[in-house]
Amino acid sequence: MNNVDAIVIGAGQSGLAATHALNARGITPLVLEAGANPVGSWPHYYDSLTLFSPARYSALPGMSFPGDPDHYPHRDEVVDYLRTYAAHLDADLRTGHRVTTVTRSDTFTVRTDQETFTAPIVIAATGGFGRPHRPDLPGLETFTGTVLHVTDYRDPAVFAGQRVIVVGAGNSAVQVATELAAHAEVSLASRTPVSFVPQRPLGRDVHFWFTVTGLDIAPIGRWLPNHVTAPVLDTGIYRAALTAGRPDRRPMFTTLEDDKVTWPDGQVEKIDAIILATGYRPDLPYLRDLGTLASDGTPLHSGGISRTHRGLGYVGLEWQRSLASASLRGVGRDARHVVARLLG
Repeated sequence: MNNVDAIVIGAGQSGLAATHALNARGITPLVLEAGANPVGSWPHYYDSLTLFSPARYSALPGMSFPGDPDHYPHRDEVVDYLRTYAAHLDADLRTGHRVTTVTRSDTFTVRTDQETFTAPIVIAATGGFGRPHRPDLPGLETFTGTVLHVTDYRDPAVFAGQRVIVVGAGNSAVQVATELAAHAEVSLASRTPVSFVPQRPLGRDVHFWFTVTGLDIAPIGRWLPNHVTAPVLDTGIYRAALTAGRPDRRPMFTTLEDDKVTWPDGQVEKIDAIILATGYRPDLPYLRDLGTLASDGTPLHSGGISRTHRGLGYVGLEWQRSLASASLRGVGRDARHVVARLLG
């Protein structure tokens, strides 16, 4: 059994930010990553994914995002950036090490599918990509068409000529539905209407205004209901697409049966595929034996600090401390806060 000063679980953007924060305090952590590379879930997102924040607001602490600071990076640019960032950190970074359980007596014991380690500090930074949220929609379990979460969506050409419903009202839902509408007949179904925020009000990207007003770091998450849907950032393209009916936006369907959907107005039609752009939940199965998770699998924490176990922290949870908490621009701030609290 190997004893180390601190263990970071996950080497995506959150884990790398946590590692940087530990380095700043003179600690070289052990970083355990289940995948083959320290890039998190980014390579697995859909092919056309482009950030809604420009490069100048999409960097982790200590390293600027390359290229024009006002451009909006593509998925593959983020992958390259994270790989480069990881190479500059002072860490014992072990890929191909999936954490299976974390327990505690006097210190934490972290077991992987290969080795076992102990440490007084553990930071869970595994995000939610491994736990896509699949809502309990009426008849979904009996639907005979294709059902997939946006986690498994890659390219619109697969759905050419089909009748498709995209479920959701957030950025990914609108982006995917609009892309698909050039290849298929698409409806965007959601319980609430889509809300838009201009991408560049008064000629500046909205993230500039988030920063200068302090909204980006405001602890507004504590007053919001769980899993609130963030508004869609839009240059005008997405609003225009929905206004033109490509895709059209509809209230959530009432039932699914076989390969048919019933809409609230009573219309029944055949559907080929349903894509669930319904978000994620914290992916922390390795903490189950520790007794620090609520019944729904979410961690019991305050601002990323465990309420049940001293020395346990989290980075990358949605609305952890602010609206930016689960983003590239926000995980660095949260990581510094969590590390300071854990060491303090």
